[in-house]
Amino acid sequence: MTWEERWHPLRQEWVMVAAHRSARPWQGERTPGAASSLPRYVPDCYLCPGNERVSGARNPDYDGVFVFDNDHPCVGPHAPEVAARPGLYRNRRADGRARVVCYTPRHDLTLAELETAQIAGLLEALQAQYRELGARPEVRHVLMFENKGEAVGVSNPHPHGQIYATNFVFKTIALEAEVSAAYLAAERRVLFQDILAAEEADGRRLLAANADALAFIPYFARYPYETFVAPRQTHASLADLSTSELKAFASVLKETAVRFDNLWRTSFPYVMVLHQAPTDGLPHPGFHFHIEFHPPLRKPGLRKYLAGPEIGGGNFINDSAPEAKAAELQAVPAVHYKQAALHA
Repeated sequence: MTWEERWHPLRQEWVMVAAHRSARPWQGERTPGAASSLPRYVPDCYLCPGNERVSGARNPDYDGVFVFDNDHPCVGPHAPEVAARPGLYRNRRADGRARVVCYTPRHDLTLAELETAQIAGLLEALQAQYRELGARPEVRHVLMFENKGEAVGVSNPHPHGQIYATNFVFKTIALEAEVSAAYLAAERRVLFQDILAAEEADGRRLLAANADALAFIPYFARYPYETFVAPRQTHASLADLSTSELKAFASVLKETAVRFDNLWRTSFPYVMVLHQAPTDGLPHPGFHFHIEFHPPLRKPGLRKYLAGPEIGGGNFINDSAPEAKAAELQAVPAVHYKQAALHA
């Protein structure tokens, strides 16, 4: 039984780990499993090649990664000017760019089912997006993420991610940058490097590793199956990875996604976020690029709900031990179950 509090050094907060709570009675809502199969192409899918989107624009017959400006952006260059409000309440125009990144023309694939070379190609496309958008004077942060699965409310199963290039820095990244810089100044070491060293020394929570990258469930995980994927060398952003580092990172990223799917032999839902340094022109010493996976399920069909402690109190309760969840993922094969079935 794990029943303790663990310090999250990147977020500067305590996480309550109460593994015995996973066995508590549950009579609430259950999340249906993912669809067993999807077609390669869907005529009315607004992300499939050649199809018309709601804006009237038609997708090209793309055969790799396809990036376009979001038809329903949350920020944009055409945001109207707003009158300044006096007093306590403030406002400003929502300047920036919002884009959609289609991983592949195939409607029926996911990140876990792409070849490593295809994932490397996707990461190269994201490198280019970070460089381009981050160079815009109005953009102070480039947030890249994927919402996967009905359990997180994704609007379309076609494999895709999103980019929000905003005129502000998202709060989690701002805090991470602040904490990383302070740690480097005080300790003369990179905070994330100390995290990597601690995880490798312990070893129980490692999921995948090679010479240039590794994946692990952190000691301070807030969610069951929460996973970090990181390069071994400190880089401020994905754009700073060398070609060899990027290929190695793609390999570990794929293995991580495959282990997720193999755990319950289904398309595993998650929110995947790229943690990259702000592009506000300021130095961000000690910032270490990495990807974080935040899966919403704690058991098949059973969602991890954010309730009183998380929403009202601001601190998380993880009702599972990170070591136990890592052991579950370590125990499954590193070859996707669908691919294994084809060669059986």
